[in-house]
Amino acid sequence: MDALFDILRREAPRFGPALAAATLARGLAVTAKDGSLRPIPVTATPVIIEERELEHRVNLAALLASAGLKMSRAVLSGAAPGLLLSALSPLERVLAEATWKSARTLATTRVDFFVGPSGRPSALELNATIPAMQGYSDIAAEAFLEVVGRHLGLPPDETRALAARNRPNTPPLLAALLQGFRQARGGVPERIALLCRRNDAQLTEQRYLCRRFRELGVEAEVVHPDQLSGTDGLYANGRRFDLVYRHLFVRRLEETDLPGAAFVKALLEKPADPRAVVLNPPASQVEVKATFALLSQALAEPALAESAGLSNAELDAIGKAVPWTRTFRRGPSTGPVGEPLGDLVERVAAEPSRFVLKRSWDYGGRAVFVGHSEGEPSFDERVRAAYGRNLSWRQLAARCAEDEVGGGFVVQERVETHPEPHLICHKDRVEPADLYVDFSAYASVGLETPIPWGGVCRGSMSQIVNIVGGGGVLPLLTGDVARALLAAARAL
Repeated sequence: MDALFDILRREAPRFGPALAAATLARGLAVTAKDGSLRPIPVTATPVIIEERELEHRVNLAALLASAGLKMSRAVLSGAAPGLLLSALSPLERVLAEATWKSARTLATTRVDFFVGPSGRPSALELNATIPAMQGYSDIAAEAFLEVVGRHLGLPPDETRALAARNRPNTPPLLAALLQGFRQARGGVPERIALLCRRNDAQLTEQRYLCRRFRELGVEAEVVHPDQLSGTDGLYANGRRFDLVYRHLFVRRLEETDLPGAAFVKALLEKPADPRAVVLNPPASQVEVKATFALLSQALAEPALAESAGLSNAELDAIGKAVPWTRTFRRGPSTGPVGEPLGDLVERVAAEPSRFVLKRSWDYGGRAVFVGHSEGEPSFDERVRAAYGRNLSWRQLAARCAEDEVGGGFVVQERVETHPEPHLICHKDRVEPADLYVDFSAYASVGLETPIPWGGVCRGSMSQIVNIVGGGGVLPLLTGDVARALLAAARAL
């Protein structure tokens, strides 16, 4: 696809500002607490993936998500549930204990990968609470195809056809929600509530999803906690809702200034509230990074894999995609190649370039420390934000080993990745930037019929990629769609 990238780089100054405007108009933005919008950067240079490889990554994500749910259930039903429960906030713990036995369906999950120089995807973590960006990904790809297609002379109906072929994520999300509802209640929902806070950071994405759900034939509305009411049913703004798509962190319900929090707590505490089906149900225990570490550990400990009921296919996916990961504590362990370690903390402290430390339960990558970046300003800034002063990698390792907040830390072998050259679009210019790029694949767990999920790509100048923290979205194109664009460009 070098020819297509050559054309895009040459033409980007002409279409880039229009692309930035189009993505913002559709909702590619972060919403501040005061309601103002900050555009999320989009690139004029896409990520291109062949359909077969995309399907491979989606299948990996499905197997890893299924394995994660099984492992969390095994821990919570076993002798040491505190391994996961200790990571959770008080309300998260209450909800986990009340609902984990019935939580067998996750309509949407997301597995975040880095793809190394070999092209092999390595799974960094599993998102099961609010695995967002289905809308953001579609906004970026749709706007890219529309703006670039128009610039290349393609008729509007052809660019819309390309967008439909490009494995969007919003129709699969709706299909997963409808199937989850049917399995729980039978029939189809009359109306879907997309539940989020007022001025949620991803409010514009929720509004985009709502518009698309309506276009796809299902009534939907963005709803906030203080708008909910009802004992015989779930109501908001005078309308009844029988399916709730939850885009609300459980921890937000513990904030004293969130109106309507008590009503939502009561709704989530019942595994099967007769008023409405909630998808996804609370599942913090699945997303805790210690659960992911146990998946890696299960490869070296057959008894652990057996206790969780992991299938051969799930174990094969873990072996192919999950980097060596362990709960980070002092004492003996096994290393990345199965070698015995006298003390895990000492081994990690001695090899900063090889490891990454992550708080077991946290949001937004705030407590993720990449040993390879020791000495860089970004490393020192993150350490100071967490512990109030600069620490060397060895000092940081010792501190993390003692830190029990959020369930302590896990350690993961660093996946080698390098920044890629891209072009970031602004409203008045296009500028080059070297970005670390990740790839996330969506998946469902517990649904009877497979969902044709796709993926999303984020880019950042930091090795820790996060949208709210300043990262951007790269349009993700399948190979056949990219080739159709190239053919149009050559016909100019």
